[in-house]
Amino acid sequence: MLSKVKTLNGYKLDSLDGEIGRVKEFFFDDRHWAIRYLVADTGNWLTGRKVLISPYALKSVTKSKKHLTVDLTKKQIENSPSLDSNKPVSRRFEEDYFGYYGWPTYWSGSSVWGNSTYLERDRTKWEESTQTAKAWDCHLRSTHEVTGYHLQALDGEIGHVEDFVLEDESWTIRYLLVGTKNWWPGKKVLVSPQWIERVSWNESKVFINLSRETIKESPEYTEESLLTRDYEIGLHRHYNRKGYWID
Repeated sequence: MLSKVKTLNGYKLDSLDGEIGRVKEFFFDDRHWAIRYLVADTGNWLTGRKVLISPYALKSVTKSKKHLTVDLTKKQIENSPSLDSNKPVSRRFEEDYFGYYGWPTYWSGSSVWGNSTYLERDRTKWEESTQTAKAWDCHLRSTHEVTGYHLQALDGEIGHVEDFVLEDESWTIRYLLVGTKNWWPGKKVLVSPQWIERVSWNESKVFINLSRETIKESPEYTEESLLTRDYEIGLHRHYNRKGYWID
């Protein structure tokens, strides 16, 4: 299922024994553009620390009720490795965090989740998924921080990032929602991270190897648009790109 990040922000988080807070933002890596953590706003419950929830703990998204189910108890979360709210997520913290919960590390392997494209829920396969692998380094980025980045086409700037569309089977960002109001009033378009040439994090700018005219002629996205497979097929056909769902 595809969901916009801004839609999920504010959703209630239900643990195995009660509510723990609400969705605040997401952290994703700059290699696979996969969601690595949901950041929870816990109100006055765990003040002074950043509460991170890995997709391994996310069981379901219920849009009708605006909540996410977390497969952890409040005690597990409270006793998990603590990260000060003003500190970045370090690899040392992640090693402690994943070790505490016993989950396989996503950075051990060449694919999105170690050696798998999708989250492996079968615990019997976790050990083998981390034995073969060479670890890789990445930087985690905040969806809140990257919102507003400018999109640079081959022949000039074309808009800015307004939102992200993620898919909750692999917990991967499938599209950036780009607002182009300074060029084509009212029009919004979707571009895939797979089509991005590079990102200048220092300049807050996303470079894409497409012309402005090609992007302008792409299928428009509106708030009423349904992110159906037919819409995605049309979008990928316009850019002559292979759909991520084919593999």
